[in-house]
Formats: sequence, C-alpha cells, structure tokens
Amino acid sequence: MKTVGEVGERELIAMFTTAARSVGGSGDVVIGSGDDAAVFVPTGPVVVSTDTAVAGRHFRFDWSSPRQIGARAVVQSAADIAAMGGVLTGVVVSIGCPPQTPVDRVLELNAGIVEQSHRYGARVLGGDLVSSAEVVLTVTSLGVLEGTAAVALVGAIAGDVLAVSGPLGGPAGGLAALSAVEHGADPGLLEQFADLVAAYRLPAPDLSQGRVAAVAGAHAMTDVSDGLVEELITMSGASQVRLDVQSSAVPQASGLSELGAALGVDPARWALAGGEEHELLAAFEPAHVPAGWTVIGEVSVGGTIGDEAGARVDGVPVGEIRGWQSFTDV
Repeated sequence: MKTVGEVGERELIAMFTTAARSVGGSGDVVIGSGDDAAVFVPTGPVVVSTDTAVAGRHFRFDWSSPRQIGARAVVQSAADIAAMGGVLTGVVVSIGCPPQTPVDRVLELNAGIVEQSHRYGARVLGGDLVSSAEVVLTVTSLGVLEGTAAVALVGAIAGDVLAVSGPLGGPAGGLAALSAVEHGADPGLLEQFADLVAAYRLPAPDLSQGRVAAVAGAHAMTDVSDGLVEELITMSGASQVRLDVQSSAVPQASGLSELGAALGVDPARWALAGGEEHELLAAFEPAHVPAGWTVIGEVSVGGTIGDEAGARVDGVPVGEIRGWQSFTDV
C-alpha cells in the first residue's frame, strides 16, 4: 500500500479531482481544479465559517472510518451556516497529514467530504494538501441566506421561548459507549447501542431547520456543537438575558436512558453537556416555534456577558455542568 509521501502531492490532488467529479456527476469545481482560487456567484449575502478537526483530539481512526471522519468534518462546519439561517453552497477543504499516511486513507477522507457536501446540495470548491504531524481537517463552509436576515446570537429577548431542532445526547452517549468498551466494558454494548455509536461517528442533524427557523422569525440561534449548557452561556452573554431550561423538557436521543442505566450515568448529563451533535438551539416568540421543534425553556431579563449565572438548568446556575472545551483535557 502506497503512502502519501510515495505518491506525491500532484498525483494525490488529481485523484481528489477525479473522485469528486465522479460523485458530483456535473463537473464541479473541486480540489485540484488547476486554478489558484475558486470563483462563484452567490444568490445573496454570503455566510462563512471554518472548523478544524485534529486526529486524537476530535476523532480516532480506530473508532471511526476515514469516510465517516471526512463527512463529520463537513457536518461540523455546515452546522454553523445553518445556525445563521443559511443554506450551504460550497466548502473549501485543507487536509494535513504525515507523509507516511496510506493514500487510501486520505482518499477515503476526501470521499466522505465530497459525499457529505453533495448530500447538502453543496460543492467542494477547492482546498489545500499539506504535510503535518497529525491528520488535520479544516473545512471552510460558504452559504447564502436566500432572502432572510442572518440569525445571530444577540437577538434573544425576554418573553421568548427556547427550542431545539432535535434530540440531544446521542453523540455523547455513543462516545461514552466506545470509551467504556475500551476500558473493559462488555463489547456487546456497541452492538446494543449501535444507533448512539453511529450518532457519534457521523451526526445527522437536519440542517434545513436553520432556514426553517429563520423564516419563522427566530430571534437568536446557534448549533449545539459544544453542548447545550455551553451554548446557553454563550447566547445568554451575547443577548444580555437570562436563559432558563428545564432538563425534563430536553428531548433525549433514543436509547440514551438505557445506556445510562448500563453505565451508571445520568443520561441527562449527556443531553445537557454532550457536544458535537449540531442540532440547533433558537429563541422564538412563543407562537412562532416551527413544527418539529421542542420547547425546552424561556428567556427572561438578567445575565451579563460572561456571566454563567445567566444560564440556568432547573432554576439553578449551570455551575460545574459544562460541555466541550477546546483547551482542556479530552
């Protein structure tokens, strides 16, 4: 099996180009298109977001396939476009990897990126390939608003209700199952809770709900990438309001309670603090919550920037209940 170093950058980029065109079937502009930059004509204001995933920090090749990892990187970045009320139109991708990385692994990463982009109706517009100590994926997503105003974090107002677009805790539960088995738990857990493990490997949020929320007049919105509690803290500070959530109202992924019982963990913890699932959290006027969204709390006066007391669960400041933190131990 050849490595990236043996094949070389030019030949590998040519492989990327061929793979992307075969999936897209429409001669898309792709990595290795031959020009220095992509050019596209948007249909409205452009929304841009960048996310980076690092091997050993955000994903593991022994827990997920390269294709899942590539697709997951697109979901992670595209969710930020949805959280602004936008629709994904294209992605630009940077792949860093050690020279000894097998070529097949890199091609599978790219295949996941291309396939997930096309699932969202978007194109891979270009990117970069570079040598690095670890495998690193950086996805820059571009989207358009299609006639609605961007939905920022700063718009939540007293009297709004808080709602989420789907059940929470699935990826955190799947990660917990994988970790438990690695530390000696029954391997049968992975089969018993296969849906939760799959949710960790490749979250599947309905990102079209970002546009739905914008059309419904959402006042503020974000995706649940760092855990619900972290997003409450961020939105509370940005909007200068207090956000109160009832834990019993937060919808949980199917099977989460059973997994919690098997591992001796309160599943509410996964739903409140688990991240990297990318469902959407938004503030609406009570009468304007879209169908399919679940109301989990309310907005009231209070809270200041950086004030964790502005975010409350069951009437108590969130305190030690925290979600994903980029610079703390994994």
